[in-house]
Order: sequence, then structure tokens, then C-alpha cells
Amino acid sequence: MELTFPVIDFSKLNGEERATAMEMIKDACENWGFFELVNHGISHELLDTVERLTKGHYKKCMEQRFKEMVASKGLEAVQSEINDMDWESTFFLRHLPESNISEIPDLEEDYRKVMKEFAAQLEKLAEQLLDLLCENLGLEPGYLKKVFYGSKGPTFGTKVSNYPPCPKPDLIKGLRAHTDAGGIILLFQDDKVSGLQLLKDDQWIDVPPMKHSIVVNLGDQLEVITNGKYKSVMHRVIAQTDGTRMSIASFYNPGSDAVIYPAPALLEKEADKSEVYPKFVFEDYMKLYAGLKFQAKEPRFEAMKTMDSTVNLGPIATV
Repeated sequence: MELTFPVIDFSKLNGEERATAMEMIKDACENWGFFELVNHGISHELLDTVERLTKGHYKKCMEQRFKEMVASKGLEAVQSEINDMDWESTFFLRHLPESNISEIPDLEEDYRKVMKEFAAQLEKLAEQLLDLLCENLGLEPGYLKKVFYGSKGPTFGTKVSNYPPCPKPDLIKGLRAHTDAGGIILLFQDDKVSGLQLLKDDQWIDVPPMKHSIVVNLGDQLEVITNGKYKSVMHRVIAQTDGTRMSIASFYNPGSDAVIYPAPALLEKEADKSEVYPKFVFEDYMKLYAGLKFQAKEPRFEAMKTMDSTVNLGPIATV
């Protein structure tokens, strides 16, 4: 049977088809870990501008550097699979707790301004989505935002990537398979050049490029908070032999000192109390993840359980 990647019309949440749309989101969170949003409220004009400026910035400031890196490592001529690097050109922007956009070198003023505006809209969308997840899970409104908050608010940042044409896509991945460590991830991706795939039922499935859509996926923290009801899912980027794929992934994550643990309201409903995810400080998880990103997530959860007893968990900041 052909699997259809879940595409959700966000505007339907305001009409009589709301229940159907909510059910689709619920199914996507439980069975896919991914879904694609259309009519999400971010203007097409803003998305087009972000895309134009991102591609322009890559050509002007990043492309040559990438070619030099490839030449210096002799990557065009590789004969065997490469497992310790990715065929991608990236830079990172931080928005919360405080922005570093003004400090990033080589960014033109109009690009900085547009990315700030884009981030503000994505932050709003991420918080709307977290509340929809709360509703589907039967958690009180604002619960996820509150758990993510810590003492300084959430961590929110953007990874701007370009995946240039690759002569040996079978030997070098655009991005090796991994799950995302954080909370909820909103991706604005190229609508022509594909490459993003997720793992479902042991098969790699393409995430279809669609114009003006936002792809949403769940990170490890939501798997922990839902005690495994929602899953963070392995995904990867396959490099293409022609065309450069743009990918702008924004990560709405817990604050560094936020304490993450399965929601008590969900545990109450579970018949089997034996399988409970760990409780930890988000920053500790990130330290562990840094060295194990391209490995299975289960051992990370196990490792956090053994650390669990040593974490001094103060009262949770409520906002």
C-alpha cells in the first residue's frame, strides 16, 4: 500500500473541518513524527524573499568556500562510503533567549531584517502547534510551552543549509541519519530539489517538496514528555547530482535549564507504568547528544536514566 505523507491545511483549524484537521495532526504525531503544513499563515511573499536572499547569500558568500573544502579533502574522487561528514554548507542563527543575527558576518542588512521577521513568525507558529499538541494529548493549554520555558524561556534557532550538487551521492550523505534532539522543528525547504527522507516502518520515505509549505517534525524532547506516545523519527538528506537544495530548519527547543520529564497527566492514563522515560535537564541531554547525534536515540534515553538520580531538580519555573 502506498503511504501518503501527511499534508495538513492549517486554515481548516478555523472552520467546521477543525476536528478532521486535529485528527490528522494527531495521527501524524503518533505514526509519522512529521507532517507538512499549507496555509499556515506565513505570507508567501515573505517565504519567497527568504528563499531569494538565502540562495543569493549562498552563491555570494558560501559556495566558493564549499568548493574549496571539497577540493582540499579530495571528495570528488572518493571510492568508498564516507561516514564522518555531511555534504552540506551551513550557518546558524540564534533568536532566543537572545538573538545573534547582528553578529553573523557577511549577512546583508536586508537579509538580517527578513530573517528576524521570519523567525518571529515561526516562533508564533511553533507555539500555536505546541498548543494543538496539548489539546490532542489532553494536556492543559500552555503545558508544553511552560515545560520548555525553564528560567529564561525557550531556545530558538535556525540552521540555514544548502546541499550542493554531489558527484557521489551513494557514498556521501547530504546529512547522515539522525533524530532531532530538541522540541518542535519547522522547516522551510526547497520546492524543486528534493532529498529529505524519513524512516517509517523500516523504509526511507521522501518528504515531498511543496511550494510555500512548512514541514514540521518532532524532536526527542516531545517523545520524552509524551512518554513515547509521540515519536521523534530518524531522517536524513540524500545529496543530489544536480541542483542545490535549500533547507532552513528552525528549532523551538526547551531552555537550557528546563527540566524535561513525562507529563504526569499522561502517565496517569497509562495502564503499563513500567516503561517510563527519564527526567533530566535539557542542557545535560544536549551535551550527550553532541557526541551521539548519528546514533540511535534509545541509548541516549537510557543514559539519562542513570544520570537521573544525580540531577538536582529544583521547582519548575511557571510563567
